[in-house]
Amino acid sequence: MPKLWNETIEAHRRTVHDAILDATVELVGERGLLAVTMSQIAERTGIGRATLYKYFPDVETILVAWHSREIAGHLERLSRAREHEGDAGRRLEAMLETYALIHQQMARHGFGPDLVALLHRSQDVGRARHQLHTMLRDALTEAVRAGVVRDDVAAEELAAFCLHALQAAAVLPSKAAVQRLVAVTLGGLRAR
Repeated sequence: MPKLWNETIEAHRRTVHDAILDATVELVGERGLLAVTMSQIAERTGIGRATLYKYFPDVETILVAWHSREIAGHLERLSRAREHEGDAGRRLEAMLETYALIHQQMARHGFGPDLVALLHRSQDVGRARHQLHTMLRDALTEAVRAGVVRDDVAAEELAAFCLHALQAAAVLPSKAAVQRLVAVTLGGLRAR
């Protein structure tokens, strides 16, 4: 087959794949995890059930694939935040704000504890947590060297503090509230 044909087919498959993921998440948000069927997903996506089953065997597999896509996107956003212009302190602040806003946005999907438990069983989540922790630890180490962040606590511990503190953004009502949480977190990190 010509290369263009293969690229066109692959692009179509990616489009259908992404549409399935998006439709499933919408349905779970509207109806709840246990109320969503493969038939509803096929209908919402605009494809036949047989086509849907060529992509995914069940709703759980679709949700895990969606979550993996989200994790990759979040890590990419955090990497871009770390490349923010300015000094080590500004880069750290950009990373912390991005992380907090991600938590706030995820909470707005309205996912309950059942879905969170399902999605967090994935090995991708463990790898992503490790990557996130390492990325933040490295940014903190850089900020310590620049004299912006305290040096009396190990960067590993500071990273854990930041990650846990900023998860509170999930219940905050606005971006301004998230920014205040980030400011409080940064206050605890400042060099003395």
